[in-house]
Amino acid sequence: MYQYFSGLIIREGTEGVPAAEVEALFKDVGWAGDIPPWQKEKYALIFQNSTWAFTVWDEDNMIAMVRVISDKIMAANIMDLAVLSEYRGKGIGKKLVELCVQKLPHGDWFAHTSADNFSFYEKCGFEVRDIQRNGTCAYYGYSKAREDGHR
Repeated sequence: MYQYFSGLIIREGTEGVPAAEVEALFKDVGWAGDIPPWQKEKYALIFQNSTWAFTVWDEDNMIAMVRVISDKIMAANIMDLAVLSEYRGKGIGKKLVELCVQKLPHGDWFAHTSADNFSFYEKCGFEVRDIQRNGTCAYYGYSKAREDGHR
């Protein structure tokens, strides 16, 4: 599926997302550093193993993306939502969240994010619950592997 938004093309799908474009976007938002060449395929594989994904293109350049993991019935989790820094503040991220929620409009949605992004998600209709009483537990194997010298 393709659609247009403010002169940009939004593509839906988890297949064929170029790893180099994902890596460049992740570097721009501060999620990736230099990694060995043999690990770069992970940037494409994360999409192949996701439930839904949308990418945003300005001509031949991927300038934003979101990927979701879901059971397609009750719950979905936005794993990665990234917009290239020069395109932020133009409604692209909010549009991507809207497209995601349309996939499971009566399900429970969660966003895998940091506190810096809470206000953005609140603008998209998400609630930030009292973290003293509610919260998400996490084990970050990637960080543990880095500490142990594996990455």
